[in-house]
Amino acid sequence: MHAADALIADQIRAVLTAAEAGDGTAPIVEAGDPVLRTDTRPFDGQVDDAELDQLAEVMRATMLAAPGVGLAAPQVGIGLSMFVAEDPGARDPEVAKVRQREPMPLRVVLNAGYERAGGEDVAFYEGCLSIPGYQAVVARPRKIALTGRDLQGNPIAEEVSGWSARIVAHETDHLSGILFLDKAEMRSLATNESVA
Repeated sequence: MHAADALIADQIRAVLTAAEAGDGTAPIVEAGDPVLRTDTRPFDGQVDDAELDQLAEVMRATMLAAPGVGLAAPQVGIGLSMFVAEDPGARDPEVAKVRQREPMPLRVVLNAGYERAGGEDVAFYEGCLSIPGYQAVVARPRKIALTGRDLQGNPIAEEVSGWSARIVAHETDHLSGILFLDKAEMRSLATNESVA
């Protein structure tokens, strides 16, 4: 096993051990930690299927407890190309319409990538669990083409649109060391309370 892959396996096992000893969640890494600015390595069997499934469960539990709608492996200190995302949708029908925010069932994506799939950019406030307390306006494609693999190794190649596309793009950016502030209109940076 390559040294970088061995390190990822160690990172995964450390997160699983800590989650098992605690409440089933992992600490979220905040901006300033180098893992958030590093390109991730693709999943290539660094751990077995059972450990990978456990990691997905811990990441989902961490995301929901935060609470959030997406979480990438670097956000729990793991340099692996993996994210989880799940969105119950907007409660307010008007917000749901304007943001095209429909419920998105749980997704676990390995080795993710995306490209614009047509349509215009749309700009909305977004935040990040690794930059707590702040949001900023980010323009993102309304529609993207997502590629990757699911937990069983099956290929993913699909179009994602609306708010779900924003979530998937945000999480996939993490896998390349990109934070939402890198793409934000910085003059829009505001506290969560002032945006609410």
